[in-house]
Amino acid sequence: MANVTLENRAADGQSAQPRHELDATNLPDPEALPELRIYSRSTIFYWWPIWLCGYAAAALTYFGGEKVALSNGTEIYVHPNTGLGLTFVVILALVMMLTNVKLRGIYSVVFILSAAFMTVLLGWLGWWDRIFAFIPQLTVFMNFGFYFIFSTLLLGIWLARFLVFDKLVFWRVRPGQLTAERVIGGGEQSFDTRGMLFEQRSDDFFRHKILGLGSADLLLITTGARKEEIDIPNVLFADRKIKMMQRLIAIKPDEALAHTIKR
Repeated sequence: MANVTLENRAADGQSAQPRHELDATNLPDPEALPELRIYSRSTIFYWWPIWLCGYAAAALTYFGGEKVALSNGTEIYVHPNTGLGLTFVVILALVMMLTNVKLRGIYSVVFILSAAFMTVLLGWLGWWDRIFAFIPQLTVFMNFGFYFIFSTLLLGIWLARFLVFDKLVFWRVRPGQLTAERVIGGGEQSFDTRGMLFEQRSDDFFRHKILGLGSADLLLITTGARKEEIDIPNVLFADRKIKMMQRLIAIKPDEALAHTIKR
């Protein structure tokens, strides 16, 4: 609460006027204000189907595979189905391509329609029979050890990036303020949210909807003398985050501080 003091100004004939002084000990704790943290994820997050399919292939190979003796006497588990290894290679290639080639908006629709058109065209020309007849010649066999070790290493990288490295830099949204914070080095950069524009860029259907489970790329445009565009890619649960950001920005800073003091 503000303390009120009176000054006696009899010397110049003026009546005493109240003066409000803010007691620094009663200032609200900024940590008590409502806030939202936004993390930008790396493209490694979209690689979860690879290690998941790798563990599934390892389980199928271990429980449904056959022991094969090598020339040195070592026995390894190998699944007799050639489609298992080929499927894993195709999934690996597709995920790598879709996470590095961005197909936004109409481009993703064009890609889907083109793939469907090529599928129908090859069927109409009768080429699918020739393709499937040639596939058995492309045999891909991988043992249990490869699936398990590869998936475990990739999962370790995925967890380290998701739980540690992606959280070293984040955005903190509070009423009236947006702050970019860095855990290592302690650097901060603050922006006034008055007039700030939030934009969710066109979705990459494969990367955001399928692999990203509802992620999106956000674009923040500041106003004022120093206008900046802030790009925050790969934000998980983007729709919910944008709604929360809009609610926080709608709250005036003085209203949030007054509510904090009353509590």
